[in-house]
Amino acid sequence: MTKNFEDKLGQGGFGSVYKGKLRSGYLVVVKLLGKSAANGKDFMNEIGTIGRIHHIAVEVARGIKYLPHGCDIQILHFDIKPHNILFDDKFVPKILDFRLAKLCSTNKEIVIVTAARGTIGYVAPELINRSIGAVSYKADVYSFGMLIEMVGLNKDLP
Repeated sequence: MTKNFEDKLGQGGFGSVYKGKLRSGYLVVVKLLGKSAANGKDFMNEIGTIGRIHHIAVEVARGIKYLPHGCDIQILHFDIKPHNILFDDKFVPKILDFRLAKLCSTNKEIVIVTAARGTIGYVAPELINRSIGAVSYKADVYSFGMLIEMVGLNKDLP
């Protein structure tokens, strides 16, 4: 499906991510786990976090809305980008890689972040320059908008 891991999309914290194609024509992303300094504990923590979120999103946008509004704690991801959205066996998108995430109480509109977080090209401007505005869950919405823009989905939207 990956043609011997020929088309590398990027490098994550736990290994390389490759593009693949199923016989049906569906494109998929495959993460090939590498060696972990923590003997796999970091990867298991990431999977545990994803499992605790109970993320049953039909679309990525619903998942991004769910993180700050659907859990018993507000989760700000701060690294929404194509590399961090994968599909399960039923092709339901899942948001992954919560290493930069910040957890805060659900009653907080504004969060304090001591350093810029995210990936250049997707990061919200207020995370880089505090004079632009306060940091909130809207930073993930901005990143999602950049993701849509960069992968060219905006021309399909009304």
